[in-house]
Amino acid sequence: MTADTFPPDVNGAANFTERLAGGLARRGHDVHVVAQAHDNRQRVVQEEHSGASFAVHRLHSVRWLGHDWLRFVYPWRINANAKRILDEVQPDVLHINSHLITGRGFSTEARKRGLRIVATNHLMPDNLIEHSGLPKFVWPLAIDLSWRDSRRILSRAAALTTPTRRAADYLEKMTGLTGVHAISCGIRAADYTPSFEPRTENRIVFTGRVTGEKQIDKLLEAMARLPKDLDAKLDIIGDGDQRRNLESLSGRLGLKDRVVFHGRVTDAKLRRLLSGATLFAMPSTAELQSIATMEAMASGLPVVAADAMALPHLVHDGENGYLYPPNDVQALADRLEKVLRLPEDELAVMKNASLRLIEPHDIETTIDVFERLYRGEKIDDPVTEVPPLSAKLREQFRSLRRRAREALDS
Repeated sequence: MTADTFPPDVNGAANFTERLAGGLARRGHDVHVVAQAHDNRQRVVQEEHSGASFAVHRLHSVRWLGHDWLRFVYPWRINANAKRILDEVQPDVLHINSHLITGRGFSTEARKRGLRIVATNHLMPDNLIEHSGLPKFVWPLAIDLSWRDSRRILSRAAALTTPTRRAADYLEKMTGLTGVHAISCGIRAADYTPSFEPRTENRIVFTGRVTGEKQIDKLLEAMARLPKDLDAKLDIIGDGDQRRNLESLSGRLGLKDRVVFHGRVTDAKLRRLLSGATLFAMPSTAELQSIATMEAMASGLPVVAADAMALPHLVHDGENGYLYPPNDVQALADRLEKVLRLPEDELAVMKNASLRLIEPHDIETTIDVFERLYRGEKIDDPVTEVPPLSAKLREQFRSLRRRAREALDS
């Protein structure tokens, strides 16, 4: 497996590669991951990830100057490194998780050997363009050229996947490729702890990279518009190039005592903060799936999210949260307020809906499907769309919850 981003990086693509590699290793497969060396020491190390040990080939890398943490392996050495590693490992299949550098070099060498290639696309060029250093007037041309380049590299794969059907349709539209499989990144829901205890405060949580495309500034502006009687707090978990700017913005908006920038946290603290929150907010307009939203749903949180890209796949409006028009700050504030004012029984219905909707995204199903793709078997894409509850069933859930609460009170 090759990746242009891998732990200790924290993002959806890195998390997916780590979890899939760990799951395959737990099943007894001999897994090798090729990724960047963050200390720039080239070596092969047995690393522990997702409860398993497997070989990680760390390659010399350089930090991208337009980004605060992203590192790329040396592009001028990738073909030579790919040739050497493929000759040493003699793999049965190559799975590329980025077409930029590692996937480009390894797929070039894999084709020479007749090696089966599986590719997963996590990238939208629109997400990287702001870090390119290019003037804005050339961005449309650069994005168009990037999609053409994506087509050239991804077309080498015998099987091409992306996390959701919406993302697959978008990838087909932008590249002209067909037959893209929609396979969820997957999540181990048992790792998260939903809480149905009555809330003692209103806490909103966001997790993810603190960068421009996440639209966190819109979330802060919406926070400033919430009625004061809600006394809402916001936890921002993650780090990135926009953190300092957003901290300044929260001060200008008068939110310093209501917003906490946690930076990167341990898995244990992340799960604790999610369990203690009232709702999760995802204002990003460029999510191909959003593992962060999936983690929140596995924690039993209602979600308020932008009605963009793959988020409507996870958030069913009025069932486990609300969608709002992208970039509409007032609409975001209104949806946040709507959830925060729900009585406990209504909030519990939304929490249960999130737990129900996350069930089909089990990581073991994802691993099963990739095993079949590696073997060259035909697959049917896993069904992750859950039919919405009827109004009658929703009312029955509410009624049951009210009666249970009344019984406890008496």
